[in-house]
Amino acid sequence: MYDGERNYTHMYDTERMVSLWTAYPLNSLHMGDLSRPSSWYYHPDIDQGKQADLTSHSYSGDVYSRGHMIPNGSRNGIKEMQKQTFYVTNSVPQRQDRFNGTIWNALENAIQFIAETEEVYVVTGVAFNKVGEAKAIEYITPSDNTSQKCAIPNYFYKVVLKVNKSGSAITSARAVGFWFVHQDYTGTDFSQYSVSVDQIEQWTGMDFFVNLPDNVETAAEKTNISWTEFQNF
Repeated sequence: MYDGERNYTHMYDTERMVSLWTAYPLNSLHMGDLSRPSSWYYHPDIDQGKQADLTSHSYSGDVYSRGHMIPNGSRNGIKEMQKQTFYVTNSVPQRQDRFNGTIWNALENAIQFIAETEEVYVVTGVAFNKVGEAKAIEYITPSDNTSQKCAIPNYFYKVVLKVNKSGSAITSARAVGFWFVHQDYTGTDFSQYSVSVDQIEQWTGMDFFVNLPDNVETAAEKTNISWTEFQNF
């Protein structure tokens, strides 16, 4: 929270030491050109012993970075909100050079571009298995604390929602989802990884946007629309 306004909501796994999902609204008031903080911080409301030791340095090795679940660029217009994106509980081990810094960054920037002119609602999450799968989970340690183990996600996803209103009533909505195997990618064309939100719900067991009227939610989530269709809604 900041000044009575919701910043973001998230679920942090204290055993795996990663954030499982983060949900937030995004509009032009949240974004700006504040300098990027040079430090990370412990979340003040969570036992420090249950948080990864990432305040000074990242994960061990040079492959994985402290991947933001809600990015700095989505909150760099309000200093206190921005600082909260640098809580270590907003970090997950994310392949840097050909994922976080490329295709994933391109998707984040595209969402922020839309939010310059209209509000959107975003959920960013990770998964270790699709429902019914039994993939192995690998772990990495913070470089400053090799006794801790942080789980490396096998998948990353985003779901993004737009709504139309008549007064305060939501009359229609459209949602688009993106699902990525956590691996290196060539290029930055995120659009080819769009899937329906319904599909991501099936893979994760999650239920997104439950506050929408049922008929609006069903229509918004069931169709696998393209990024262009979502932009033009």
